[in-house]
Amino acid sequence: MSLQPLADRIVRAAVVEDRSFGDLLPQLMQASQTASPAELNAALPRLAEGVAEAPPNLGGWLAVVTGAWIENGADPAPVGQAVVHRISEVTAAALAFANAWEQGAGGKPPPDMQEEQPSQQVFETVAPHLGDGAVTAMMSWFALPQFAMSGCTALQMAPSVRAGLADRDFLAFSAGQAARHLGQMDHYQALLRVLDGERLLVLDRASRKGWTVTIGGIGDNFQLHVLLAGALIGRPGGLAGDRPAPEVIACFLDADAPPGPPVISSPWNLVDAHGEWIWNEGVPADIPVVNGTRVVVLDPPPYERTFPAGRRFPLMPGTLRVEGMHLPEDLDAWWPHIAAPTR
Repeated sequence: MSLQPLADRIVRAAVVEDRSFGDLLPQLMQASQTASPAELNAALPRLAEGVAEAPPNLGGWLAVVTGAWIENGADPAPVGQAVVHRISEVTAAALAFANAWEQGAGGKPPPDMQEEQPSQQVFETVAPHLGDGAVTAMMSWFALPQFAMSGCTALQMAPSVRAGLADRDFLAFSAGQAARHLGQMDHYQALLRVLDGERLLVLDRASRKGWTVTIGGIGDNFQLHVLLAGALIGRPGGLAGDRPAPEVIACFLDADAPPGPPVISSPWNLVDAHGEWIWNEGVPADIPVVNGTRVVVLDPPPYERTFPAGRRFPLMPGTLRVEGMHLPEDLDAWWPHIAAPTR
């Protein structure tokens, strides 16, 4: 059977919770292994309907297949919004389950959503606090790992999906709450906070020069740190110093890091406009906005800071483009707003 009819059959089975779903899932996985990206693209919208409409326990497996198809060349843009929307619903229901469990389990930790399964005992623990929503909440709890995996794939590979998200701060907050129970949601939250097409003002305190740069797809400030070094050190109008090797910079753009990746020595300490350190473990969205712009100040490193080459999210290419350079006299109005480092 070709991929599209098979996708249609499994979605219909999932929506009505037909037992044939269990037989159709391995057939779908096998058929998709030899399908071309064009075939995957043709069937993906129907699969996305199943992700949106099926009960969480079955929709989660369809979400896993959706993520696998995206990794194999299918276009995530037409379905990514639907996947993220369903994840928000499942996350809310899973958090309701966690709250009900806390009320009903007498201090016993909630079931491991990756190692355990729904059961009558689990249901009876939360049902008094959730009423008619108990089944959906329980199924959402155990399906959240599948949805999180799919969502991380979609967000890494679709800048248009990231850019089109409404209520992104609320989605990220909910994901952060769920990360207390599932570590993968910490990655999902970070992806929800990725900035695309965001302009930063980068100021060098020593030379008083500055640059406007535009970033996209940067998963953490380790990556921002290295891409700034690649863009500003040893370039015309840039800064003196040891620029990272091209193959190292490539690992922070779109190349795979080699086994036993090279170690980077940080050329600067990144500081925000208020003088607070910009921690490499954070994300660019953490950098405060001043006069409508996120500001990064380059200071000498207070100690040697090293880290291995590679991106936090290997499927997400990063970009950093220098839009313009600013001479010291161009920045006279900015420096009064820039505090000295607090450490």
